[in-house]
Amino acid sequence: MSGDSHIESEVRAGRYQVLLFLCASAAIAYFQRAALSVPAEEIARDLSFADLATDMGMIQSAWYFAYAMMQIPSGWLADRLGARRALIIFCVAWSLATLLAGFANGFYSLGLMWAMMGAAQAGAFPCATKALGRIFPENERARATGLLAAGMTIGGAVAPVLAALCLESLAPWAQTLGVDRWRLLLAAYSIPGLLWVVLFLWLITESRIPATGLGRQEPLAVDWSRMLTSVPLALLCGQQFFRAAGMVFFMTWFPTFLQKTRDVSLLGSGILTTVAGIGAVVGSLTGGFFSDWLLQRTGNQRLSRQGIAVVGMSGCAILIVLSYFAQNTNQSIALITLGAFCATFGGVSGYTVAISYGGRNVATVFSTMNMFGNLGAALFPLTAGWLVARTGNWNLILFLFAGVMAMDAVCWALLNPQGTLFGDEHEGD
Repeated sequence: MSGDSHIESEVRAGRYQVLLFLCASAAIAYFQRAALSVPAEEIARDLSFADLATDMGMIQSAWYFAYAMMQIPSGWLADRLGARRALIIFCVAWSLATLLAGFANGFYSLGLMWAMMGAAQAGAFPCATKALGRIFPENERARATGLLAAGMTIGGAVAPVLAALCLESLAPWAQTLGVDRWRLLLAAYSIPGLLWVVLFLWLITESRIPATGLGRQEPLAVDWSRMLTSVPLALLCGQQFFRAAGMVFFMTWFPTFLQKTRDVSLLGSGILTTVAGIGAVVGSLTGGFFSDWLLQRTGNQRLSRQGIAVVGMSGCAILIVLSYFAQNTNQSIALITLGAFCATFGGVSGYTVAISYGGRNVATVFSTMNMFGNLGAALFPLTAGWLVARTGNWNLILFLFAGVMAMDAVCWALLNPQGTLFGDEHEGD
């Protein structure tokens, strides 16, 4: 018994150590991808862009298009190399691409480097969800994915205020060196990912792999015809398309939106974006734990996964519309923050259902879902930039955001979260 207890304790310790690293990698990935949002106007000026909204919208969208197109290849690679090896490769690649983006000398070079960074980050979450699917049982997966989502939203929440503070502190260095301060920001942002790789290699060693579930595992053959004809998978991809399209607002245009509509400073826009991000972090954490608690109490997956998603997305859409009518900036931010909370509270269901639905090929199934999510994320900044360029009205972005979240709620209302695509389970993997 003592030997069994020791093994169980080792497995549990390895499980949560891996989860901690995955949350850290998610946070790093998200604050790196948001690096252009706060200094967007400075970058457009320094690189002589013709139009801020159109050109920066295209560059932000290039990241998401590259990220989306690499989802299935990166999921396939994660299923074959194992999550550990694949994640190390991806993290090194996206950190180096972040650094290289700081050397851009125009629209095309920045767009190319930013797209390369997006392509490299495509493998981060297929690897993470594959690992979580193997090491966490069904009744603990929502809290695990909630913590992973919290890592993402922490990165996204910290990114704007961190970028604003770094830009202020880097200004004297930039003047001394004779370079633009946003270039130094990108160089600084490349460092955490490389440090993460060093620590991951050191602490999550090959000898620890049996206790973590990160090793290579032979996947089942993928029945692509079954995937292409699956209505639940189509709805799962649809909800991810709309959710990601809406939430990317905070990662791209929200700081500029605040500067233009509420007349706040660059630093102020970073701080207020972080406030909204904190709401999203709390939503991810509480949503995951509440979903698992509800599943344990009721045994009803439709209520604990689908139900909270419908309520969360609908609530977000309503609150975002209400924020437009708030005359006071603080009241508006409070409503938007509560909307972000609702979106991520229900949003954890997407990852949880994808893990269960994917079985042993979870990285492939998840990456398919995430590909559609990032097509939505790619289209949002492009569409928002086009709307502003055509109308000059930045407030239209709020209604665009609310509309896509309402469509997300419709997808969830139609989605049955039960069953698996290939008829296999994780147990015994």
